[in-house]
Amino acid sequence: MRRALLTLIVAAFAGLAAAQERAFVQIEAHPEPVEANARARAYEAIVSDINGFRLGSGWFAIALGPYPPAEARATLGRLRAEGLIPRDSYISDGNAYRERFWPVGAEAASVEPEAADDTLGAALAAIERAEAGAGAPTPSRAPEETVPEARRSEAALDRAERMELQSAMQWFGQYGGAIDGAIGRGTRAAMGDWQAEAGDRVTGVLTTRQRARLLSDWRASQAALGLEPLRVAEAGIALTAPMGLVTFDRIEAPFVHYAPQDESGVRLSLLSQAGDRTTLGGLYEILQTLDLVPPEGSRSRSGDTFRITGLAADRTTQVEARLIDGHVVGYLLSWPEAQDALAARALPEMSRTLASIGPALPEAAGFDPAEQRFDMVSGLEVRRPLRSAAGFWADADGTVVTAAANVAGCGRVALDGRHEAIVTRERDGAAVLEPRADLAPVQVAALAPAEGRLRSAVSVGGFPYGGVLDAATVSFGTLEDVRGLGGEEAILRLSLRARGGDVGGPVLDAAGRVAGMLLPAPVEGDRALPDDVAFALKSTRLAAILSDAPDLPSLPGAAAPLAAEDLAARAADLTVRVDCWE
Repeated sequence: MRRALLTLIVAAFAGLAAAQERAFVQIEAHPEPVEANARARAYEAIVSDINGFRLGSGWFAIALGPYPPAEARATLGRLRAEGLIPRDSYISDGNAYRERFWPVGAEAASVEPEAADDTLGAALAAIERAEAGAGAPTPSRAPEETVPEARRSEAALDRAERMELQSAMQWFGQYGGAIDGAIGRGTRAAMGDWQAEAGDRVTGVLTTRQRARLLSDWRASQAALGLEPLRVAEAGIALTAPMGLVTFDRIEAPFVHYAPQDESGVRLSLLSQAGDRTTLGGLYEILQTLDLVPPEGSRSRSGDTFRITGLAADRTTQVEARLIDGHVVGYLLSWPEAQDALAARALPEMSRTLASIGPALPEAAGFDPAEQRFDMVSGLEVRRPLRSAAGFWADADGTVVTAAANVAGCGRVALDGRHEAIVTRERDGAAVLEPRADLAPVQVAALAPAEGRLRSAVSVGGFPYGGVLDAATVSFGTLEDVRGLGGEEAILRLSLRARGGDVGGPVLDAAGRVAGMLLPAPVEGDRALPDDVAFALKSTRLAAILSDAPDLPSLPGAAAPLAAEDLAARAADLTVRVDCWE
């Protein structure tokens, strides 16, 4: 029976070795074949695609698969979420797998054609005897060490070996202390946590067998992640990175970009720029505008370092940067939810090993004039709002008036792209916004006391091109009527060519007073109005809406006209961009 099994194993091995695009979900490994066989049988009752392989180390692995890499990752996430496999299960490429012992009698599959040896033969024979209930003696498993024996074997470890154990437990999430090789209270607690998760008796002292299993699982998990030292000499940066998940893409200063590998969904960008704390602060602000960095999540900045964690429903991004002797170095790692466990293991190593190893990336590195776009930062897309339109400052604390349509359905509202605001009231097509923190506007609206003369000049501050221009644009027109087309008393009709980004902006009279607020173009069924017809909500209605504001704008009487350039400057200072985000 043993030779028949070994013949099947060797015969099928070469064919399966040719299948390069495959992956396994490794769930357990055991030092004894009988125990591994029993565990494989137990798993087969609850999950499919169970296989058992002898490892090069002499242990016996239980794995699911093989699958295409993407399917393997999906299977890992699903089964872990359902609690059907251990939390420390991981993706394996199968390179460490040798002869297959489960299912018994099936055609074998291993990654490298290696001659069967007597070790596996003895293991299979032991399994056969256990299956048949034969009275012949089976290989006896060495008894587990007692706690005093485990302490004695532990005492023989040198500092490097103890540090290795701490690193392994840190990798799997049990240990959060310093990697110093000192086995104190924290290390003992971590050992107990590892034993509990492994289903072993909790003593806080790892036996020789448990230490071997911990280190074997750690190395196999590291191999699956591809965590290895990365040095980019031209950028003067080095760190340990998950190179099994990403592949080099391009350099575009100040970034070195890596794209996802094998549909991993993981993106990595290394940051390298010469500068000082001002440079570091500027990068901290800019990086938070990237589409790849969700706005939700923690932010921290102190001294010569910062960290940003962006959280979205389907993606997490972590950014870390530090200033080292005039060189800002850092990384941006972004991953889908399915890669949470691998990212959690990679990030501590990335942070620990991040270093400057030479001059910063030159500013012109990778620059291509033809690829420039205003909504890109060195090859990374800037996060864009759903829409951007106009509003105007209504008081000295930063209260803003805008069109209600500009903030309808928004998950978040921002002023000038930086300041969070909330909608406090809506009426007559207008909305009042209060910033979450007090602001100090350069200009505050003074509302006109009444309608102006027909055919008098008006100007409107707005953002006709959305967020393309940082400063407001001023458009000029005339007052055509003090009523709407249907005789509406609250409406001014203007002759003015306006765009959607101008809606909500202030309509100024010749003296620079706010005569109204520009409204969206009305919907007239099948009729289309001329392009130069626009409408505004009168200042008297705006005053009523703001009547309970703590700092009601004044309503001056007659005022002298402003010079054209002064009027344009006032309109630009008074107008604020209102961004609507999901």
